[in-house]
Amino acid sequence: MNFFIENAYAQAGGEGGVGGMLTTFAPLILIFVVFWFLLIRPQQKKAKEHRAMVGALSKGDEVVTNGGLLGRITAVGDTFITVEVAERMEVRVQRSAVSNLMPKGTIKSA
Repeated sequence: MNFFIENAYAQAGGEGGVGGMLTTFAPLILIFVVFWFLLIRPQQKKAKEHRAMVGALSKGDEVVTNGGLLGRITAVGDTFITVEVAERMEVRVQRSAVSNLMPKGTIKSA
């Protein structure tokens, strides 16, 4: 009499154990590996290069700050540096606020 409802039968147990877990988590592992190589690793490399650049700053270097100021370093401290942005105009900024180290002579050509 049941014309519209099919009978549901239990199937035999498929793959189980370690093989089933591996195929379940394989897409998640693949996504993590892709994120690691495309996002996390390059960001860590860039941060390491920035730390090395900030650690090597010295008097006379020409730098650009995060705020866009172009100037020459006149004094270097442990956490702060003094940057001359114009004649007799000096600004103190944190070392980490330096975004780029410019080639010598950039200020003269600017």
